[in-house]
Amino acid sequence: MPRRASNTTGSQSTLSFGARSRVTKPVTAPSHKAKALDSTPALSDKSASTPEPQQLSVTPKEPSKPHVAELAVRQQAAVEHQAPRSEEDNRALKLNKQDIWRYWRAQEQARKTPSAHQQGMDIEEKILRHFDLSSQYGPCIGIARVKRWRRANQLKLNPPIEVLAVLLKGKNISERAYIDELLS
Repeated sequence: MPRRASNTTGSQSTLSFGARSRVTKPVTAPSHKAKALDSTPALSDKSASTPEPQQLSVTPKEPSKPHVAELAVRQQAAVEHQAPRSEEDNRALKLNKQDIWRYWRAQEQARKTPSAHQQGMDIEEKILRHFDLSSQYGPCIGIARVKRWRRANQLKLNPPIEVLAVLLKGKNISERAYIDELLS
């Protein structure tokens, strides 16, 4: 710890790093003003009569217009959904709910740890979030989920057909990846 040594020639002191002298704070007895403050009674009567401050909502309000990235992803998804059906689309639409459940159970069994923060989500949202976070199918930021699935399929990355089935059959699903929504 640096030590201050007094400078005899000027008003500014210099630092001394020697171990010979030890400078500590002077200890003084508390003044009578400090003793008077310690002996004052608590203000419990006054605090009970004052009204509580008004609670304000902390959550930000949703913007009236969608974000630019949201508009771009919606436009990509609309183009992808209007494209003529491919062989993969027909295969995906033939899958039923049991096939999707079977796929998700196999994914959960392959994991070593149980999934956290998914207690209130439906199976379709779990599948889509798992697809969003699977980096082997390419980046998920700034691209519609359907377009990402089709790009991965064209690149022979073998994306799960169940994901396409959820995307084509889903009514209330977001076109954007969950991580994309969080980051923008």
